[in-house]
Amino acid sequence: MQASSPQTCNEKMLANYVPIYVMLPLDAVTADNVVGDRDNLEKQLKELRAAGVDGVMTDVWWGIVESKGPKQYDWSGYRSLFKLVQDCGLKMQAIMSFHQCGGNVGDVVYIPIPQWVRDIGESDPDIFYTNRKGNRNPEYLTLGVDNKPLFHGRTAVEIYSDYMKSFRENMSDFLESGFILDIEVGLGAAGELRYPSYPETQGWVFPGIGEFQCYDKYLKEDFKEAASNAGHPEWELPDDAGEYNDTPDATEFFKSNGTYTTEKGKFFLTWYSNKLLNHGDQILEEANKAFLGCKLVLAIKVSGIHWWYKTENHAAELTAGYYNLNDRDGYRPIARLLTRHHAVLNFTCLEMKDSEQSADAKSGPQELVQQVLSDAWQEKIEVAGENALSRYDSAAYDQILLNARPNGVNKAGPPKLRMYGVTYLRLSSYLLQQTNFDLFKIFVKKMHADQQYTADTDKYNHHLVPLPPSKPKIPTEELLESTKPIKPFPWNKETDMSVSGGGGEGGGGLFGFITRLFPWNR
Repeated sequence: MQASSPQTCNEKMLANYVPIYVMLPLDAVTADNVVGDRDNLEKQLKELRAAGVDGVMTDVWWGIVESKGPKQYDWSGYRSLFKLVQDCGLKMQAIMSFHQCGGNVGDVVYIPIPQWVRDIGESDPDIFYTNRKGNRNPEYLTLGVDNKPLFHGRTAVEIYSDYMKSFRENMSDFLESGFILDIEVGLGAAGELRYPSYPETQGWVFPGIGEFQCYDKYLKEDFKEAASNAGHPEWELPDDAGEYNDTPDATEFFKSNGTYTTEKGKFFLTWYSNKLLNHGDQILEEANKAFLGCKLVLAIKVSGIHWWYKTENHAAELTAGYYNLNDRDGYRPIARLLTRHHAVLNFTCLEMKDSEQSADAKSGPQELVQQVLSDAWQEKIEVAGENALSRYDSAAYDQILLNARPNGVNKAGPPKLRMYGVTYLRLSSYLLQQTNFDLFKIFVKKMHADQQYTADTDKYNHHLVPLPPSKPKIPTEELLESTKPIKPFPWNKETDMSVSGGGGEGGGGLFGFITRLFPWNR
């Protein structure tokens, strides 16, 4: 009996295991459609595998694969990359990246959307998201053209659908072998389900409130029709919501008792956020058709817009399309939508603490993460996550560990709450510097609840089954019922699996001491 008890204990502890993935460099496949710096990447992948990492995530850039012309797909660079990753013993999360690379925080690579699409934008710039001043954003096609056949006879949704179907056909061997566990469907700027409301390329700096992005002619027409149908043909899109770097109180729209609290303001915000929900719903339905029967999960990414969260107006969330207020939950409708498609919600900013943010930004990353994760779990869907910014310190790792298991481990079996997985941003020479990587390896072990790396996902209750069809469309009224706020699940004050063996800020031990001295040690 004694000999078997450690194994039994391990099996029970494995139910607490949270797989950890690492995001590959943005140019793992370069704009020339080849694996970038292959020898160095292979060496880095082997180091990740030796550290116990479960897999990697990569963008599969539309701007590379379909660059030569409509439906002229070239998957060769990604086939080479996948083979390399597979040979190194790692699993793959693949992002269908229909956005431009470059122009976001941390981007040092430029991969635009295909030239043949941008050429259409030369004669019809309204295919791009547009702010009130008329500035166009070529990072992603406006959802206003989702169903407009402007692209050599195809709509934007048909382009995305055809791309995903081609991926399935050309990657069937990798899909059938169980190498690809996860398809994340890009739905907007940075691959996130949001409007590009805070583009650095147009001068936005943190913590600006951002701007609404619905002034292309297609969304203008849509709003005009919606307002007329509601009996208010005189209503126009907001002209009082300020500019990218304003504070909420500097605007008529977001100030206390401002336009956002009026009937007209509520109508606009409902329309704006519902358009985003419908966009995600439609493309996820196409993703479900493309990957039907594959043993994998679909996922979407939701942005962690934590600045101005601790204000009544939640201005930065509203401009991004998340209609979230103290008395209205903007995230649970997204979670409810995902129940239809059997999809995972992937959320960012897991590493952030309120105390690390400047007071004038009124940030609430901890409360925001708690709200969004609770919403997902209340709707009975799985939730995964990422860090928003590169961090190499124990305080950040401990915060991610806390969010991964908010009530700690359960030595007798599955924990009460557990994230489906965490993806660390991102693989770099900084991460692999010895001091940083030594701490990262401890973080991986703690994510795994002190258990050994486990290749068999069934052992930690990730039972991958053939993707079933999407369920019937959820009526808008039913989605909007979930805007009623709910009390979030309780969170422990700190993780019981600290990377430094102690608790609190930076923890104890030498690593804790170092990271308290140099919290952004690179």
